[in-house]
Parts: sequence; C-alpha cells; structure tokens
Amino acid sequence: MDINEPVIKHDDVLILKDNHFIRDNVCIVTGAASGIGRAAAVAAAVNGLTVVGLDINEKGGQETCDIAGELGGKVIFVKTDLTKDAQIEKAVAEGAKAGSIKFLANVAGLQHIDSIDNFPMEAYDLMQRIMLRAPFYLSKLVISHIKESADGFGVIGNMASVHAHICTKNKPVYNITKFGLRALAQSISAEGEGKFRAFTVSAGYVKTPLALKQIPDQAKQRGITQEEVVSDVMMGSSRVKEMMAPIDVGNLFVFGFSRFSTYLVGGDLLFDGGMVLTY
Repeated sequence: MDINEPVIKHDDVLILKDNHFIRDNVCIVTGAASGIGRAAAVAAAVNGLTVVGLDINEKGGQETCDIAGELGGKVIFVKTDLTKDAQIEKAVAEGAKAGSIKFLANVAGLQHIDSIDNFPMEAYDLMQRIMLRAPFYLSKLVISHIKESADGFGVIGNMASVHAHICTKNKPVYNITKFGLRALAQSISAEGEGKFRAFTVSAGYVKTPLALKQIPDQAKQRGITQEEVVSDVMMGSSRVKEMMAPIDVGNLFVFGFSRFSTYLVGGDLLFDGGMVLTY
C-alpha cells in the first residue's frame, strides 16, 4: 500500500471540453500551495482556465505554478492570508486583472483535535475565519464579478468532507465548518436563479500532507504498521481501503464546474468509499 503523496501526472487529470474552460476565464483556488488545493488548481489549469491560487505558503504556491506549467496549464500565485479582508480583496482584484472570474474553489482548511469543553477559543476563531468566513467573503466578492460578466454564469465549489455528513468526537469545529460549507453552497444556489450555482465535495481520507504526517505517530502509539493505520484506523469504515489521491478530489471540482454538472445546484459530491452510507 502506497501511503506517500502522489505526484500529479497529466494522465491523472480529468480533461473535459467546456466552452467556459478558456484562458480568458479565471478560477480562484484557496489552499493552492499543497494537497487538494494544489490538485484543484492544477486540474483547473490543465483544463484551460487561468487559475489564481491563494495561500499563505509562498514556496508551495510557486511549486504549484511550476507543476501546472509543466502540464500545460497556467497558475498565478497570490500570497494571501485568508484571515485578512484586505488581502482577500486584493487577491480577487488580481484575479479580475487576469480575466473574467467565473469559478471559485474554497479549499483551504486546518484541523484542531480537542473535546468541546477543552477546545481553545483561539483555535475556534481561526478555523471559523479561514474555513467559513473567508469562503463566504470570497463568494460575496466573486458573485459580484459573475453578475457583472456578459453571461452572468459562474460556479463556486466548497471543499467539505465526510464530516459534513457525520460528526466524530474531538473534531467539533471541523464538523461545524464543513456542515456550514454545505449550507453556504445551498444558499448561493438559492440566489443564483439558474445562472450561477454552487456545490460541495465531500471526501474521506485523502493523501495530503496534513493526513499523511499523522500516520507514523499513530502507528507508534498503537503498535501497528503504517499500512494498518491506513486500512484499519483511517479507512476502517470505508469499503475502499486505499486513500484518495489529491488529484482525484481536484478532478471533482473540474467536473462540478463543467457543463456536465448543470443540475448540480447546491448538491454535494460524496466520494468517501462508502464510509458514510454503507455499514
């Protein structure tokens, strides 16, 4: 079992023909310096969109630009602290300079594990700001650009989780924000009047740096192999015992943005290996 973060290859990217997938149209992606955010940025770029990637990690952001370039796509990186409104506003303005903003992928997130009675409010505030307030504010700004565009078309995708369907202990704020992102997508879609829409993507465990770095410690604590941590602990409730690759999730954003998802209006793409709905 391979538990390393996969390298993104051209053949791994879902390529779809869509009249909106052109260089003149812009897709903003948060969390673009690594993991799912990087994969979504690369996938959108390879599909012909001009991608504006946002992240606080400048080095990782530039690496994403390089990966996309090697695969024939274009990513423009804008270093952005999603807790700062002024930086969010600047990032969207930079996106507007690159073309017509049509797509937004709210991917950036973080995790803090603790019980409700012990949960530090500083961590609560930070998670809410990055994982709910920033997506809301970005959506607010992007929708204004979408409405002003010639055809009024646009799509916003939010990175949710199995934790937008079920709640597990000691992840209260993560649970809350992921449920909230589903509500945001539905709220956007309710106002879109069929012209612009939103959706969420809900995945189980994905081979991101955030998830993979937990494996050695869990193996040591439990006295089992790293492979057993993945198959028995992380993927224990899943019918599929292999973690998803980030590009598998990035491809779901491409699909959700495309003409093939016209009826995905406020809906959720649940790709969890059966973790939530089978037992």
